[in-house]
Amino acid sequence: MVLNHNLTKETQRKKAERFLELHHGERILVLPNAWDVASAKVFERAGFNAIATTSAGIANANGYPDGERMSRAEMLEAIRRIAQMTALPVTADMEEGFGAAPQQVAETARLTLEMGAVGINLEDGTRDEAHPLTEIPLQAEKIKAARQAADAYDIPLVINARVDVYEKAGGDHKDFLAEAIRRGNVYREAGADCIFMISVDNRETIAQLAREIAAPLNVLARRGSPTIAELQQLGVARVTFGSIPMRAAMTLTKRIAEEIAQHGTYGFAEDILTYGEANAYFEK
Repeated sequence: MVLNHNLTKETQRKKAERFLELHHGERILVLPNAWDVASAKVFERAGFNAIATTSAGIANANGYPDGERMSRAEMLEAIRRIAQMTALPVTADMEEGFGAAPQQVAETARLTLEMGAVGINLEDGTRDEAHPLTEIPLQAEKIKAARQAADAYDIPLVINARVDVYEKAGGDHKDFLAEAIRRGNVYREAGADCIFMISVDNRETIAQLAREIAAPLNVLARRGSPTIAELQQLGVARVTFGSIPMRAAMTLTKRIAEEIAQHGTYGFAEDILTYGEANAYFEK
C-alpha cells in the first residue's frame, strides 16, 4: 500500500484540528461527498471547507456494489488519491470499518490516517437481516478502538458515528427516537466526535435528536429533506449527501448515452468545461 507522503504529520494534524472546529462553528458544516479526484476538485473549487467521500460512489466508480464488496485496500487507495490531490480536510466513509472485531476497525482507522484523511465514518448497520444493527456495546468498543488507534498515531481523527436505526427500520417512527438517542450518546461517550443520523427527514425528529444527543449532529440531505438553512435552525451541525451527487452524475451520463443512441445529437456538449478548463483543475 502506498502511503500519502505528500502530507506531513504537522499539516495533517492542523487539518484534523480545523476539521473538528468546523463542527462547532456558527454555521452548519456542508460536506459534499466525492467519489474520485475529479469530483473532489470540483467541490474544492466551489469553495467548500472540507470534503467527505462516499463508499457507494467509490465502489460503483470502481465496478463494485456498495457494502464492503470493494476491498479495504482498494477503498484506501481511492481515499489516498483524493486526499493527496486536495488541500482540504478529507473525511473517509469506511462503512462498518472493514472488520467485525474492534481490533480490525482500529487498523482501518490507522490506515485511513496513513492515507491522509482526517476523519472517518463508521456505521452501526449490518448486512445481516436477522441482526440489522450492531449491538451497542460492540459498536462502542469499535469506536473506542478507532479512537485509541488515532491517539497512538497522534492525529485527532474526527470520528463520525453513524446510527442506522431509521435506515434499517425503513421510516421515521416515534418508537425509534429513544433508541437513536441512546445509541448516539453511547457512541459519543465511546469517543465519537459527531453522530450521524441517516434516513430521517422529519423536522421535529431532527430537532429533538439535535437537542438530546450530546454531540454535533450530522444528517444526510436528500430530496424531501429540509433545506440547509432549515437544518441549521433545527440545530444540525453537519450535512452530507452520500452517493446522491455521484448518482446525479451517473444519471447525466445515462442521459448523454440515450441522446447519442436515440437521436444522434450532441446537446449535452453545450455549456460544458473546455478541455483546457478541465485540465486546469489538476495542475499542480
